[in-house]
Amino acid sequence: MKHQLKASQDNIDTGYLRISAVSTDNQIPIRDARIEISSTGIPVETLEVVETDQDGRTDNIDLEAPPLEFSMEPTDNQPYSEYNLKITAPGYEDTIITGVQILSGENGLQNIRMTPLATSTQNYNPTVIGGHTLWEFYPPKIAEDEIKPMNESGEIVLSRVVVPEYVIVHDGTPSDTTANDYYVPYKDYIKNVASCEIYATWPEATIYANVLAIISFTLNRVYTEWYRGKGYDFTITSSTAFDHKWMYQKTTYESISQVVDSIFANYLSRPNVRQPILTQYCDGKRVTCPNWMSQWGSKYLGDQGYTAIEIIRNYYGDDMYINEAEVIAGIPSSWPGYDLSVGSSGSKVRMMQEQLNRIAQNYPSIPTIAVDGNFGESTKTAVEQFQRIFNLPVTGIVDYPTWYKISQIYVGVTKIAELT
Repeated sequence: MKHQLKASQDNIDTGYLRISAVSTDNQIPIRDARIEISSTGIPVETLEVVETDQDGRTDNIDLEAPPLEFSMEPTDNQPYSEYNLKITAPGYEDTIITGVQILSGENGLQNIRMTPLATSTQNYNPTVIGGHTLWEFYPPKIAEDEIKPMNESGEIVLSRVVVPEYVIVHDGTPSDTTANDYYVPYKDYIKNVASCEIYATWPEATIYANVLAIISFTLNRVYTEWYRGKGYDFTITSSTAFDHKWMYQKTTYESISQVVDSIFANYLSRPNVRQPILTQYCDGKRVTCPNWMSQWGSKYLGDQGYTAIEIIRNYYGDDMYINEAEVIAGIPSSWPGYDLSVGSSGSKVRMMQEQLNRIAQNYPSIPTIAVDGNFGESTKTAVEQFQRIFNLPVTGIVDYPTWYKISQIYVGVTKIAELT
Protein backbone atom coordinates (compact mmCIF):
# COMPACT_ATOMS: atom_id res chain seq x y z
CA MET A 1 0.00 0.00 0.00
CA LYS A 2 1.49 3.33 -1.03
CA HIS A 3 1.16 6.62 0.75
CA GLN A 4 2.59 10.12 0.65
CA LEU A 5 5.70 10.57 2.75
CA LYS A 6 5.48 13.86 4.62
CA ALA A 7 8.92 15.26 3.85
CA SER A 8 10.51 18.18 2.09
CA GLN A 9 11.56 16.35 -1.05
CA ASP A 10 10.11 15.47 -4.43
CA ASN A 11 11.61 12.03 -4.88
CA ILE A 12 10.62 9.05 -2.77
CA ASP A 13 12.79 5.96 -2.43
CA THR A 14 11.91 2.53 -1.04
CA GLY A 15 13.24 0.78 2.05
CA TYR A 16 12.27 -2.57 3.50
CA LEU A 17 11.23 -4.01 6.84
CA ARG A 18 11.22 -7.64 7.96
CA ILE A 19 9.63 -8.43 11.31
CA SER A 20 10.07 -11.40 13.62
CA ALA A 21 8.07 -12.04 16.79
CA VAL A 22 8.97 -14.34 19.68
CA SER A 23 7.58 -14.93 23.15
CA THR A 24 9.48 -13.34 26.03
CA ASP A 25 9.15 -16.38 28.28
CA ASN A 26 10.37 -19.17 25.99
CA GLN A 27 11.73 -17.64 22.76
CA ILE A 28 9.18 -19.61 20.74
CA PRO A 29 8.28 -17.90 17.44
CA ILE A 30 4.78 -16.43 17.44
CA ARG A 31 2.74 -17.55 14.45
CA ASP A 32 -0.09 -15.44 12.98
CA ALA A 33 0.82 -12.28 14.90
CA ARG A 34 -1.00 -9.37 13.24
CA ILE A 35 1.06 -6.26 12.55
CA GLU A 36 -0.49 -2.91 11.64
CA ILE A 37 1.90 -0.36 10.16
CA SER A 38 1.33 3.39 10.09
CA SER A 39 3.44 6.48 9.52
CA THR A 40 4.42 8.35 12.68
CA GLY A 41 3.15 11.48 10.91
CA ILE A 42 -0.36 10.01 10.46
CA PRO A 43 -0.65 7.30 13.14
CA VAL A 44 -4.41 6.81 12.68
CA GLU A 45 -4.01 5.78 9.03
CA THR A 46 -3.05 2.13 8.64
CA LEU A 47 -0.78 1.69 5.65
CA GLU A 48 -0.20 -2.05 5.73
CA VAL A 49 -1.35 -5.12 7.65
CA VAL A 50 0.80 -8.27 7.64
CA GLU A 51 0.96 -11.51 9.62
CA THR A 52 3.87 -13.66 10.75
CA ASP A 53 4.42 -17.14 9.33
CA GLN A 54 5.11 -20.40 11.19
CA ASP A 55 8.60 -19.14 12.06
CA GLY A 56 7.24 -15.91 13.52
CA ARG A 57 8.49 -13.86 10.55
CA THR A 58 7.09 -11.67 7.82
CA ASP A 59 8.27 -11.26 4.26
CA ASN A 60 10.04 -8.03 3.34
CA ILE A 61 7.60 -5.11 3.52
CA ASP A 62 8.15 -2.24 1.06
CA LEU A 63 7.97 1.16 2.75
CA GLU A 64 8.68 4.64 1.50
CA ALA A 65 11.95 6.28 2.51
CA PRO A 66 13.72 9.58 1.80
CA PRO A 67 16.26 9.68 -1.04
CA LEU A 68 19.50 7.81 -0.52
CA GLU A 69 21.63 10.94 -0.73
CA PHE A 70 20.12 12.25 2.54
CA SER A 71 22.09 9.62 4.48
CA MET A 72 25.28 10.15 2.47
CA GLU A 73 25.95 13.74 3.55
CA PRO A 74 25.03 15.71 6.69
CA THR A 75 22.02 17.77 5.61
CA ASP A 76 18.93 19.40 7.09
CA ASN A 77 16.79 16.61 5.60
CA GLN A 78 15.95 13.64 7.81
CA PRO A 79 17.55 10.63 6.09
CA TYR A 80 15.04 8.03 7.24
CA SER A 81 11.28 7.71 7.43
CA GLU A 82 9.56 6.65 10.66
CA TYR A 83 6.76 4.17 11.21
CA ASN A 84 4.62 2.81 14.01
CA LEU A 85 3.93 -0.88 14.57
CA LYS A 86 1.02 -2.37 16.51
CA ILE A 87 1.41 -6.11 17.05
CA THR A 88 -1.38 -8.32 18.34
CA ALA A 89 -1.50 -12.08 18.86
CA PRO A 90 -3.92 -14.33 20.78
CA GLY A 91 -2.66 -14.93 24.31
CA TYR A 92 -0.16 -12.07 24.21
CA GLU A 93 -0.10 -8.51 25.41
CA ASP A 94 -0.44 -5.99 22.57
CA THR A 95 2.88 -4.47 21.62
CA ILE A 96 3.33 -0.99 20.18
CA ILE A 97 6.61 0.32 18.78
CA THR A 98 6.91 3.83 17.41
CA GLY A 99 9.79 5.41 15.52
CA VAL A 100 10.91 2.45 13.38
CA GLN A 101 13.51 3.94 11.02
CA ILE A 102 13.55 2.99 7.32
CA LEU A 103 16.51 3.89 5.11
CA SER A 104 16.55 3.92 1.33
CA GLY A 105 17.38 0.52 -0.15
CA GLU A 106 18.14 -1.10 3.20
CA ASN A 107 16.51 -4.12 4.84
CA GLY A 108 15.39 -3.13 8.33
CA LEU A 109 15.12 -5.98 10.84
CA GLN A 110 12.59 -5.57 13.64
CA ASN A 111 12.71 -8.19 16.38
CA ILE A 112 9.66 -8.09 18.63
CA ARG A 113 9.41 -9.75 22.03
CA MET A 114 5.80 -10.28 23.12
CA THR A 115 4.70 -10.91 26.70
CA PRO A 116 2.19 -13.73 27.36
CA LEU A 117 -0.97 -12.50 29.08
CA ALA A 118 -0.45 -15.13 31.78
CA THR A 119 2.74 -13.38 32.92
CA SER A 120 1.79 -9.82 32.01
CA THR A 121 1.65 -7.08 34.64
CA GLN A 122 -0.46 -4.92 32.28
CA ASN A 123 1.83 -2.01 33.12
CA TYR A 124 3.59 -1.84 29.78
CA ASN A 125 4.20 1.35 27.82
CA PRO A 126 4.65 1.69 24.07
CA THR A 127 8.29 1.50 23.02
CA VAL A 128 9.50 4.76 21.49
CA ILE A 129 12.67 4.46 19.42
CA GLY A 130 14.65 7.67 19.68
CA GLY A 131 16.27 9.52 16.82
CA HIS A 132 19.52 8.36 15.24
CA THR A 133 22.66 9.78 16.83
CA LEU A 134 23.73 11.39 13.55
CA TRP A 135 20.36 13.16 13.30
CA GLU A 136 19.28 13.98 16.85
CA PHE A 137 21.60 15.65 19.35
CA TYR A 138 22.97 13.47 22.14
CA PRO A 139 25.65 14.38 24.69
CA PRO A 140 29.18 13.93 23.29
CA LYS A 141 31.51 11.30 24.72
CA ILE A 142 33.43 12.24 27.84
CA ALA A 143 37.04 11.51 26.94
CA GLU A 144 38.83 8.63 28.66
CA ASP A 145 42.26 7.05 28.35
CA GLU A 146 42.15 4.41 25.60
CA ILE A 147 44.20 1.98 27.72
CA LYS A 148 43.20 1.45 31.33
CA PRO A 149 46.03 1.28 33.89
CA MET A 150 46.82 -2.29 34.89
CA ASN A 151 48.16 -1.57 38.37
CA GLU A 152 45.01 -0.28 40.04
CA SER A 153 43.85 -2.84 42.58
CA GLY A 154 40.62 -4.57 41.65
CA GLU A 155 40.23 -2.79 38.33
CA ILE A 156 41.42 -5.43 35.89
CA VAL A 157 39.54 -8.66 36.62
CA LEU A 158 39.67 -10.87 33.54
CA SER A 159 42.92 -12.62 32.64
CA ARG A 160 42.09 -12.87 28.93
CA VAL A 161 39.79 -11.30 26.39
CA VAL A 162 36.41 -13.03 26.39
CA VAL A 163 33.45 -12.43 24.10
CA PRO A 164 30.56 -12.61 26.59
CA GLU A 165 27.31 -14.39 25.94
CA TYR A 166 25.35 -11.41 27.30
CA VAL A 167 26.03 -7.85 28.36
CA ILE A 168 23.95 -6.03 30.94
CA VAL A 169 22.99 -2.63 29.53
CA HIS A 170 22.06 0.12 31.97
CA ASP A 171 19.61 2.28 30.02
CA GLY A 172 20.78 5.64 31.31
CA THR A 173 23.78 7.32 32.90
CA PRO A 174 25.72 5.25 35.44
CA SER A 175 24.29 7.12 38.43
CA ASP A 176 20.66 7.01 37.25
CA THR A 177 19.08 4.57 39.70
CA THR A 178 15.70 4.75 37.94
CA ALA A 179 17.07 3.36 34.65
CA ASN A 180 16.26 -0.21 33.64
CA ASP A 181 18.93 -2.88 33.16
CA TYR A 182 18.60 -5.21 30.17
CA TYR A 183 20.29 -8.58 29.58
CA VAL A 184 21.19 -8.40 25.89
CA PRO A 185 22.93 -11.07 23.78
CA TYR A 186 26.36 -9.68 22.95
CA LYS A 187 26.04 -9.73 19.15
CA ASP A 188 22.55 -8.20 19.36
CA TYR A 189 24.00 -5.40 21.47
CA ILE A 190 26.70 -4.63 18.88
CA LYS A 191 24.15 -4.68 16.03
CA ASN A 192 21.85 -2.35 17.97
CA VAL A 193 24.62 0.15 18.77
CA ALA A 194 25.94 0.19 15.21
CA SER A 195 22.41 0.79 13.90
CA CYS A 196 22.11 3.73 16.31
CA GLU A 197 25.52 5.21 15.52
CA ILE A 198 26.05 4.91 11.73
CA TYR A 199 23.88 4.58 8.63
CA ALA A 200 23.48 1.18 7.03
CA THR A 201 23.71 2.85 3.61
CA TRP A 202 27.40 3.63 4.08
CA PRO A 203 30.26 1.75 2.33
CA GLU A 204 30.94 -1.74 3.65
CA ALA A 205 34.51 -0.87 4.69
CA THR A 206 33.18 2.06 6.72
CA ILE A 207 30.65 -0.20 8.44
CA TYR A 208 33.43 -2.69 9.24
CA ALA A 209 35.66 0.03 10.69
CA ASN A 210 32.92 1.45 12.90
CA VAL A 211 31.76 -1.98 14.06
CA LEU A 212 35.36 -2.83 15.00
CA ALA A 213 35.56 0.37 17.04
CA ILE A 214 32.26 -0.42 18.80
CA ILE A 215 33.32 -4.02 19.51
CA SER A 216 36.74 -3.01 20.84
CA PHE A 217 35.25 -0.36 23.11
CA THR A 218 32.67 -2.83 24.43
CA LEU A 219 35.20 -5.61 25.04
CA ASN A 220 37.39 -3.10 26.92
CA ARG A 221 34.45 -2.50 29.26
CA VAL A 222 34.04 -6.26 29.64
CA TYR A 223 37.76 -6.98 30.10
CA THR A 224 38.34 -4.26 32.68
CA GLU A 225 35.05 -4.92 34.52
CA TRP A 226 34.86 -1.14 34.33
CA TYR A 227 31.50 -0.51 35.96
CA ARG A 228 31.58 -3.47 38.35
CA GLY A 229 34.89 -2.11 39.63
CA LYS A 230 33.00 1.08 40.51
CA GLY A 231 30.28 -0.80 42.40
CA TYR A 232 27.65 -1.07 39.65
CA ASP A 233 25.90 -4.29 38.58
CA PHE A 234 26.02 -3.76 34.83
CA THR A 235 28.46 -4.05 31.94
CA ILE A 236 27.84 -0.85 30.00
CA THR A 237 25.41 2.06 29.70
CA SER A 238 23.27 3.45 26.90
CA SER A 239 24.54 6.99 27.53
CA THR A 240 26.55 8.56 24.69
CA ALA A 241 28.42 10.62 27.27
CA PHE A 242 29.88 7.47 28.83
CA ASP A 243 29.55 4.67 26.27
CA HIS A 244 27.49 4.13 23.10
CA LYS A 245 23.86 4.68 22.23
CA TRP A 246 21.70 1.57 22.65
CA MET A 247 17.92 1.57 22.33
CA TYR A 248 15.45 -1.07 23.47
CA GLN A 249 13.67 -2.71 20.49
CA LYS A 250 15.76 -0.66 18.03
CA THR A 251 15.41 -1.58 14.36
CA THR A 252 18.68 -3.02 13.07
CA TYR A 253 19.74 -3.50 9.44
CA GLU A 254 20.75 -6.52 7.42
CA SER A 255 23.98 -4.97 6.10
CA ILE A 256 25.15 -4.14 9.63
CA SER A 257 23.95 -7.47 11.02
CA GLN A 258 25.96 -9.48 8.53
CA VAL A 259 29.13 -7.48 9.23
CA VAL A 260 28.75 -8.06 12.98
CA ASP A 261 28.16 -11.79 12.47
CA SER A 262 31.41 -12.05 10.51
CA ILE A 263 33.73 -10.19 12.95
CA PHE A 264 32.05 -10.27 16.37
CA ALA A 265 35.09 -11.91 18.04
CA ASN A 266 37.59 -9.38 16.63
CA TYR A 267 38.78 -6.26 18.39
CA LEU A 268 41.48 -3.60 18.04
CA SER A 269 44.90 -3.94 19.68
CA ARG A 270 48.19 -2.16 20.06
CA PRO A 271 51.52 -3.97 20.45
CA ASN A 272 52.23 -5.23 23.98
CA VAL A 273 48.80 -4.25 25.26
CA ARG A 274 46.56 -7.15 26.36
CA GLN A 275 43.30 -5.28 26.73
CA PRO A 276 41.10 -4.27 23.79
CA ILE A 277 41.61 -0.59 22.98
CA LEU A 278 38.89 1.80 24.16
CA THR A 279 38.27 3.17 20.66
CA GLN A 280 36.35 6.40 21.12
CA TYR A 281 34.88 8.37 18.22
CA CYS A 282 32.62 11.30 17.35
CA ASP A 283 30.45 12.34 14.40
CA GLY A 284 33.07 14.74 13.02
CA LYS A 285 30.55 17.43 12.11
CA ARG A 286 28.70 18.71 15.17
CA VAL A 287 31.48 17.42 17.43
CA THR A 288 35.16 17.24 16.45
CA CYS A 289 37.68 14.86 17.99
CA PRO A 290 41.18 15.17 16.48
CA ASN A 291 42.58 12.02 18.12
CA TRP A 292 39.55 9.80 17.55
CA MET A 293 37.75 8.39 14.55
CA SER A 294 35.24 10.67 12.86
CA GLN A 295 32.11 8.81 11.72
CA TRP A 296 31.45 11.08 8.75
CA GLY A 297 35.17 11.13 7.97
CA SER A 298 35.23 7.33 7.97
CA LYS A 299 32.34 7.39 5.52
CA TYR A 300 34.26 9.64 3.12
CA LEU A 301 37.35 7.42 3.38
CA GLY A 302 35.17 4.42 2.55
CA ASP A 303 33.91 6.31 -0.50
CA GLN A 304 37.54 6.70 -1.59
CA GLY A 305 38.20 2.96 -1.41
CA TYR A 306 39.99 2.75 1.93
CA THR A 307 39.80 -0.66 3.62
CA ALA A 308 38.51 -1.00 7.18
CA ILE A 309 41.99 -1.29 8.72
CA GLU A 310 43.21 1.66 6.62
CA ILE A 311 40.33 3.73 7.99
CA ILE A 312 41.15 2.62 11.54
CA ARG A 313 44.85 3.44 11.18
CA ASN A 314 44.09 6.80 9.58
CA TYR A 315 42.59 7.86 12.91
CA TYR A 316 44.22 5.73 15.60
CA GLY A 317 47.71 5.26 14.17
CA ASP A 318 49.66 2.71 12.16
CA ASP A 319 50.34 0.43 15.13
CA MET A 320 46.68 -0.49 15.54
CA TYR A 321 45.85 -4.02 14.41
CA ILE A 322 42.92 -6.46 14.47
CA ASN A 323 43.07 -9.15 17.14
CA GLU A 324 40.73 -12.04 18.00
CA ALA A 325 39.29 -12.96 21.38
CA GLU A 326 40.64 -16.11 22.99
CA VAL A 327 37.26 -17.25 24.30
CA ILE A 328 33.69 -17.01 23.01
CA ALA A 329 31.39 -17.68 25.94
CA GLY A 330 28.23 -19.74 25.78
CA ILE A 331 28.92 -21.92 22.73
CA PRO A 332 29.07 -25.74 22.64
CA SER A 333 32.12 -25.89 20.33
CA SER A 334 34.26 -23.48 18.36
CA TRP A 335 34.17 -23.12 14.58
CA PRO A 336 36.25 -25.87 12.94
CA GLY A 337 38.39 -23.32 11.10
CA TYR A 338 37.00 -24.14 7.66
CA ASP A 339 33.63 -24.03 5.93
CA LEU A 340 31.31 -27.04 6.06
CA SER A 341 29.54 -27.76 2.78
CA VAL A 342 28.27 -30.62 0.64
CA GLY A 343 30.86 -33.40 0.85
CA SER A 344 32.12 -32.46 4.33
CA SER A 345 31.98 -35.10 7.04
CA GLY A 346 33.00 -35.73 10.61
CA SER A 347 32.14 -34.83 14.19
CA LYS A 348 31.66 -31.11 13.47
CA VAL A 349 29.08 -31.90 10.80
CA ARG A 350 27.30 -34.27 13.20
CA MET A 351 27.22 -31.63 15.93
CA MET A 352 25.84 -29.05 13.52
CA GLN A 353 23.14 -31.49 12.34
CA GLU A 354 22.11 -32.21 15.94
CA GLN A 355 21.86 -28.51 16.67
CA LEU A 356 19.81 -27.79 13.54
CA ASN A 357 17.36 -30.57 14.41
CA ARG A 358 16.87 -29.11 17.89
CA ILE A 359 16.35 -25.64 16.45
CA ALA A 360 13.79 -27.08 14.01
CA GLN A 361 11.58 -27.97 16.98
CA ASN A 362 11.07 -24.22 17.47
CA TYR A 363 11.33 -23.23 13.80
CA PRO A 364 9.27 -25.83 11.90
CA SER A 365 10.16 -24.68 8.39
CA ILE A 366 13.68 -26.07 8.94
CA PRO A 367 13.53 -29.70 7.75
CA THR A 368 14.67 -32.43 10.13
CA ILE A 369 17.77 -34.19 8.80
CA ALA A 370 19.71 -37.39 9.45
CA VAL A 371 22.41 -37.00 12.08
CA ASP A 372 25.09 -39.04 10.34
CA GLY A 373 28.05 -36.68 10.11
CA ASN A 374 27.74 -36.45 6.33
CA PHE A 375 26.94 -33.07 4.75
CA GLY A 376 24.56 -33.94 1.90
CA GLU A 377 21.86 -32.12 -0.02
CA SER A 378 19.29 -32.47 2.79
CA THR A 379 21.69 -30.83 5.25
CA LYS A 380 22.36 -28.07 2.74
CA THR A 381 18.59 -27.44 2.42
CA ALA A 382 18.24 -27.20 6.21
CA VAL A 383 21.20 -24.82 6.43
CA GLU A 384 19.72 -22.63 3.69
CA GLN A 385 16.41 -22.36 5.54
CA PHE A 386 18.20 -21.54 8.79
CA GLN A 387 20.15 -18.81 7.01
CA ARG A 388 16.93 -17.47 5.49
CA ILE A 389 15.23 -17.24 8.88
CA PHE A 390 18.15 -15.60 10.66
CA ASN A 391 19.08 -13.03 8.02
CA LEU A 392 22.33 -14.61 6.82
CA PRO A 393 23.40 -14.90 3.17
CA VAL A 394 21.61 -18.00 1.85
CA THR A 395 24.49 -20.16 0.61
CA GLY A 396 23.89 -23.55 2.19
CA ILE A 397 27.48 -23.39 3.49
CA VAL A 398 28.23 -23.36 7.22
CA ASP A 399 30.81 -20.60 7.33
CA TYR A 400 32.02 -18.69 10.40
CA PRO A 401 28.91 -16.49 10.80
CA THR A 402 26.51 -19.41 10.22
CA TRP A 403 28.33 -21.75 12.63
CA TYR A 404 28.15 -19.25 15.47
CA LYS A 405 24.57 -18.24 14.67
CA ILE A 406 23.53 -21.92 14.82
CA SER A 407 25.38 -22.20 18.16
CA GLN A 408 23.71 -19.05 19.51
CA ILE A 409 20.19 -20.13 18.58
CA TYR A 410 20.80 -23.71 19.75
CA VAL A 411 22.00 -22.53 23.16
CA GLY A 412 18.99 -20.22 23.39
CA VAL A 413 16.38 -22.88 22.69
CA THR A 414 18.03 -25.55 24.83
CA LYS A 415 18.45 -23.24 27.83
CA ILE A 416 14.80 -22.30 27.62
CA ALA A 417 13.89 -25.99 27.47
CA GLU A 418 15.92 -26.67 30.63
CA LEU A 419 14.10 -23.89 32.45
CA THR A 420 10.67 -25.18 31.45
